[in-house]
Amino acid sequence: MSKHVGNVISPWTVIEENGVDAMRWYLFTSSPAGQERRFSSNLVNEVLRTFTLQLWNTYSFFVLYANLDNWRPDPAQSMAFSDLDRWLLSALNALVRDITVAYENYDVNSATRPIQAFVDRLSNWYLRRSRRRFWKSGEDADKNAAYYTLYTALVTVAKLIAPAMPFISDEIYRNLVCSVDADAVESVHMANWPELNESLINEQLNREMDLTASLASLGHSARNKANLKVRQPLAECAFSVGMAENQGVIAKYADILKDELNVKNVRLLDAASEAMQFTLNPLPKQLGQKYGKLFPGLRQSIMALDAMDAGRKLLGGESVTVSLDGQDYEILPDEVEVRADAHEGFVVASEGSNIAALVSTLTPELLREGLAREFVRRIQDLRKSAGLEISDRIDIVYQASAELAQAIEENREYIANETLALSLASGSVSEDYSVLNDSFDGETVTIGLCKAR
Repeated sequence: MSKHVGNVISPWTVIEENGVDAMRWYLFTSSPAGQERRFSSNLVNEVLRTFTLQLWNTYSFFVLYANLDNWRPDPAQSMAFSDLDRWLLSALNALVRDITVAYENYDVNSATRPIQAFVDRLSNWYLRRSRRRFWKSGEDADKNAAYYTLYTALVTVAKLIAPAMPFISDEIYRNLVCSVDADAVESVHMANWPELNESLINEQLNREMDLTASLASLGHSARNKANLKVRQPLAECAFSVGMAENQGVIAKYADILKDELNVKNVRLLDAASEAMQFTLNPLPKQLGQKYGKLFPGLRQSIMALDAMDAGRKLLGGESVTVSLDGQDYEILPDEVEVRADAHEGFVVASEGSNIAALVSTLTPELLREGLAREFVRRIQDLRKSAGLEISDRIDIVYQASAELAQAIEENREYIANETLALSLASGSVSEDYSVLNDSFDGETVTIGLCKAR
């Protein structure tokens, strides 16, 4: 920073506002050592919001449910690992490998940035896809596997971030390790560096799960285009992937994609043209500057290409070749705009050569199921405002408009499971119930609930 131009920031102010760990993490991840970088309290605060709180919320989720179930780490207990578990342990050990190499080579950016990406995937993919495994009552091998996998990831991440974030890493380590292991060293800074288990790394699984997460993200983008809330079930999402060897991912991880996107079915598109049509728009600025008076002819040659084939290549980062007056010209991806126009009944999102096509038609049954999910959300909000514990069973009484009442009756089992309701009845609400009056999607409802006696 330059005192000459008055660009001076008190570090104590930044620390008071954001904490020293967030400031250290920003300095380690913002740019390579020795290069100029922007610095402000707002930039450090972004670390606090996007990384520190994300890690802390994931850790807090684990602590909350582990305490409710009195779970303790024991490798000998019965566990049934899912594909998600095996993927996370594989990605975790690949992370240990890469971070270790980075520190050994004094590459501070490469020793920190991948951890941030891993925590984001841990929170927004693994934990979100596994929540129901922690919520379900009782103990079983699947639930134990989820606990063990998340516990292992959190303890390992605490050790990996210890050099850069000494305080939060020690807090997490002491609570997760020292509280259950009397023989553990008393600080993460005295603990051994994580040991790499090469046998758990499955690079094919890592690629498949990364593709699955990317396809799910495309499905969400398509929902956003059509302004379709995730709580509204849809009939189908069909996918097209650029590489033939990746097509098996759709069927292999169909259950994950269906649950993530809230659709009844997922499948491969028979052909990308089934749901959409590409149109090619040669860009005058790029091609005109490059080819001058040849541009009009080249434009006609580009427009004559098979739009679907050429569009997929260009979106996938490949060039296409066109001929003009007996000469071949290579057209680069940034020289042509590729537009995707969905056919009626579909909404489409694409990235590179991957495509997600949602069937956007809503049947009355799907609409009522969406109403039931909105009803569940309001019950969960009422549970929180009533100060109930997450494990408390409840009794529910409601009065609803006709369509919503039908939706509730059609989805009684789903509603009861999601809200831990022992009873769900239509009727007048007693004075000793917590009450919510609300309206949504043209429906009105009064909900009353109390802790089950």
